Amino acid sequence: MLTVRYEWLGLRAGDRLLDLGCGAGRHAFEAYRRGARVVAFDYDMAELKDVKGMFGALAGSEASTLPVSAWATTTNGDATLLPFPDATFDRVIAAEVLEHIPDDEAAISELARVLRPGGTMAITVPAWLAEQVCWALNDEYHAPFVPGGHVRIYSEPELRSKLRAAGLRPGAAHHAHALHTPYWWLKCAVGPTNNDHPLVRAYHEVLLWDIAGRQPMARFTKLADRLANPLLGKSIVVYARKAE
Repeated sequence: MLTVRYEWLGLRAGDRLLDLGCGAGRHAFEAYRRGARVVAFDYDMAELKDVKGMFGALAGSEASTLPVSAWATTTNGDATLLPFPDATFDRVIAAEVLEHIPDDEAAISELARVLRPGGTMAITVPAWLAEQVCWALNDEYHAPFVPGGHVRIYSEPELRSKLRAAGLRPGAAHHAHALHTPYWWLKCAVGPTNNDHPLVRAYHEVLLWDIAGRQPMARFTKLADRLANPLLGKSIVVYARKAE
């Protein structure tokens, strides 16, 4: 389930891409399939172990279809002190990570530093409305009640302002994953860890239909998601460029 639109990012085969806070690796894997030279970066060593294993599996199973330029590795570290020289990457993705970092301005500054002049990045954070409701419904959804949880709620103007302060030029934006917003509102209403609640389980099944593309339900869910995204999107994605 991708949040970033690679066409808007401008990713091309052979581009050097940093996926900051890669998590389970969804964006890193897609960039790899498209022929990028990918560095999947995360603070969590357990996540990186799984991502590295999947890179190896992809290299084995898709060797005949992967572009010759495709290359991938994993790196562990702190987002506010990236272990890369200036202008290392052509593209950067930071998906659903800045809301977890207390010093988000330092992390954005580091992302701008390692992006080459003329390069582009995609920053995704939870959308303002979706987050406001989640925080209001249950304190167990966010920090400090959840270790490592969300520490702030972004508005789009705030995110754009922080990108500009780091020397970037924010441009196009869009929302994503509207179907996930009511799911998280429901989870917060019954308890974020109450995965066995019958309504939560039923809604989760709908999301699985959508992610797996199960017909005919997927046609309905994808249309509903697209129509609801401008208002109810769970994430907002802002694309930015570094001046040449």
